Amino acid sequence: MTGMADVKTPVLPQERTRTRTWAAMLAAFVGQFLVVLDVSVVNVALPSMRSDLDMSAAGLQWVLNAYSIAFAGFMLLGGRAADIYGRKRMFLIGLGLFTAASLAGGLAQEDWQLLAARAAQGLGAAVLAPATLTLLTTAVPEGPARTKAIGTWMAVGAGGGAAGGLIGGVLTDLLSWRWVLLINVPVGVLVLAGAALWLAEGRAGDRRRIDFLGAVLVTAGLASVAYGIVQTEESGWTATATLAPLLGGVALLGVFVAVEARTAEPLMPLRVLGARVVTSANAATFVIGSATFSMWYFMTVYAQAVLGYTPMEAGLALIPTSLAVVLGSKCAPRVMAVTGAKNLALIGTAVAAAGFGWQSTMGADGSYLTSVCLPGILMMAGTGLAATPLASLAIAGAASGEAGLVSGLIGTSRTMGGALGLAVLSTVAAARTAGGTGPEELTAGYALAFRTAGTVLLGGLLLMALWLPRHRSAQP
Repeated sequence: MTGMADVKTPVLPQERTRTRTWAAMLAAFVGQFLVVLDVSVVNVALPSMRSDLDMSAAGLQWVLNAYSIAFAGFMLLGGRAADIYGRKRMFLIGLGLFTAASLAGGLAQEDWQLLAARAAQGLGAAVLAPATLTLLTTAVPEGPARTKAIGTWMAVGAGGGAAGGLIGGVLTDLLSWRWVLLINVPVGVLVLAGAALWLAEGRAGDRRRIDFLGAVLVTAGLASVAYGIVQTEESGWTATATLAPLLGGVALLGVFVAVEARTAEPLMPLRVLGARVVTSANAATFVIGSATFSMWYFMTVYAQAVLGYTPMEAGLALIPTSLAVVLGSKCAPRVMAVTGAKNLALIGTAVAAAGFGWQSTMGADGSYLTSVCLPGILMMAGTGLAATPLASLAIAGAASGEAGLVSGLIGTSRTMGGALGLAVLSTVAAARTAGGTGPEELTAGYALAFRTAGTVLLGGLLLMALWLPRHRSAQP
């Protein structure tokens, strides 16, 4: 009996370690899938939400903005909290908040309840998303295994975005729009239970204080600016209802910069922006995000409100577009090895701009192939091609030990650009329709929004050509 015990004793720790590694990987993949899924899954449900909760057009876009602004504004804070308070703890807190907010949103009876739940979802996602990557990198040893795990993590995220339209359409058609949020609840509860049992706690030994003030200031400032832009639709640019939030938001962002310059442990160390390649790559990412994020919103509403698609049909219609961004992202590293990072960023942006130009020729009786599918593929394939070299350039330009911070900054720039861009382009579309709700009026508004977005991308192309360094080496 003693011999048997001696033989089995050293095996148990190995089995436990292997189990914890697989648990960490599974938790990281599911968490990342949920976070990215909820950026896109609500798109096809927006018309149903509007009719059920009697939401205005301006309120409808805040179903997206409330999530993305809270997500981007608190993402850097979430990453630092995972290092200080523990990755497992922050994973559980983030997923718990995300799951509870999903339940609240699915049960919402008023539009403000839905918007509050979406903001809480974004906050939970901001805590959850950085914890998923740190769980993965600490569970898998450095080397080929970790590289493969991170590649899978990125593919899962892209898959979440690509699957959002189809999942949202199926749930909305077969059940109701509420299930695009409620579906997170059983999944979240199962993952929470498994993570609590099997994940090992860990932290980086970092005992620096967290810059809560900085996170609140930047999020409140950007939300206020976005709200002011939305108000122009009803009140115009010179009304107090517009100027007050706009100026207030700019003031909050100014205070944020002042706080970051003075605090000992800033959320966003301003020295990071001293590197030209980091600043220019983030500026380009912000501009591209401001144009491309809105594509999903306008294409979904166009397909349903103008072309008469059901939510499920709209989700199916956008599958080629969703796959195009995944394919563009997957091909980017190989193409970048031939063209160079800057050249590929320029090529990708030009392809996306061509797609937006094509989409702006849409008609009220447009065909699926020429008014949805082909221009959508161009828009998103170009976006996928441009995003990878910009991120690679920024990270390559980061100082030692700041690659994670710069990676988070790239994500923040993309998401914040998308939130503000949606606010601007929705206002542009609403100004063109002038209150009309017929297919021709709506199409004219959406077409102008796509034309404006294409022009923004051309501006981004010029910005990158003049500002983005060419000599910087960036390896995928």
